[in-house]
Amino acid sequence: MAHKPGMAGLLKADIYGITAGEYSLGRSNIEVVRQMVAAGIRVIQYREKEKLLREKYNECLQIRDITREAGVTFIVNDHIDLALLVGADGVHLGQDDLPPEKVRHLLGDEMIIGMSTHSPAQARAAVNSGVDYIGVGPIFATKTKQDVCAPVGLDYLEYAVNNVNIPFVTIGGIKEHNINEVSRRGARCIALVTEIVGAVDIAAKVRALRAVINGKGD
Repeated sequence: MAHKPGMAGLLKADIYGITAGEYSLGRSNIEVVRQMVAAGIRVIQYREKEKLLREKYNECLQIRDITREAGVTFIVNDHIDLALLVGADGVHLGQDDLPPEKVRHLLGDEMIIGMSTHSPAQARAAVNSGVDYIGVGPIFATKTKQDVCAPVGLDYLEYAVNNVNIPFVTIGGIKEHNINEVSRRGARCIALVTEIVGAVDIAAKVRALRAVINGKGD
């Protein structure tokens, strides 16, 4: 298997950070990413739906510089072209995006491919397609994506814990008050969006989340 530089960060990550400019309290994605990296988050996904492509490109260039310097894994959502152009560690695909087998031909063997899944059948198909990790969710209701499906609940998470043999990221409506529910069921890498980017003090929020994950918080 070819060496994928970003996999080390992904495998070590407890929290998976995702950008969301509209929820960032007026701060730029660049500033939010700097704070997430400073707080010790080891994986950052760039996810912006509404911005112009050139603006996305410029932001991704800056985020790539920040994450490279810090040794943080950088994933671009949806945009295979952006991921290639800025030298990201990988790309994250949705169920309606290009087939991962075809994306692999474009990206080569060194880049990470992740894929969102919402059911055991989708998880099996994604694993069989050769992706490096999958997203499992949305566990709870979420409003950060307009096209999101209904919550899949904790049963699917438990399926993933017991049956998925590649890394997976648990996602969807996860907050400080319910992160213990997913952590104690075996979720090792947990994605949060508004809970982190919408925090006044991102470092303090990440510390609080980790305290719960590690059994030292509420």
